[in-house]
Amino acid sequence: MTTLDAAPTGTASESENRPGPFFIKDCALVALATGRRARMLQEFRNEITQIDESSIYHHYWGGLLQARFEEREFNNDFAAWIRHGIHDAMLAERLAALDPTDFADLDLLRHEIIELIDMRLDECESLLWMRATQQFEFIRSQIIVFDTERCLQQPAELASTIEQFSTSSIFYHFIDARRRTQHRCDDFSDWLAGFGTQFNGLRKHIAGIDPYFGSLAELRIQLAQLFQTYFQEPVHEPAG
Repeated sequence: MTTLDAAPTGTASESENRPGPFFIKDCALVALATGRRARMLQEFRNEITQIDESSIYHHYWGGLLQARFEEREFNNDFAAWIRHGIHDAMLAERLAALDPTDFADLDLLRHEIIELIDMRLDECESLLWMRATQQFEFIRSQIIVFDTERCLQQPAELASTIEQFSTSSIFYHFIDARRRTQHRCDDFSDWLAGFGTQFNGLRKHIAGIDPYFGSLAELRIQLAQLFQTYFQEPVHEPAG
């Protein structure tokens, strides 16, 4: 396990400038039809250039909040359709390898998707006229936020409460926050930044957690282990 420095106590001046409480929120993603669809890869490529960013968001992140009875083969819907609709394993693998957290915004991710599709069309011209066995339906998401009426007063409380966060709350504070915070970071890091420099080490370790290649439950475990280690709390085994 990663070795962390002990939690600092902070100076008197830093204590006086503490931020307000961390209000714990929960959320749900509501899927909305866009009316846009594609049956061929070239159509799919053209739609990608025009769809709203909320649609890219849905097809890359929405799957994390959808209950599934089997392991997802691909982390995003685009790669899954390319593999099972167009039956092109090479392009599917290239799209599956894209981590949206590597891009400053969704528009940059959009351009990378288009570039990969163009590259593959140049490599295999037969894909220009190949019809998919199932059409792709573009969906966009609208996030609904709920107030849990719970809050944290001190950073050390993260160690004892993070395991009680619902997976959708983890999604809201660790993933969706990147669209809302000024520095494109999670809500935990954004809150800790308000305490000055004393939690810079912890924020660095939080930034090292990749939220994309794994489930929300696994992400919650990683955060719990990090906070409990940092604040010297006992690490609990996950229930079940």
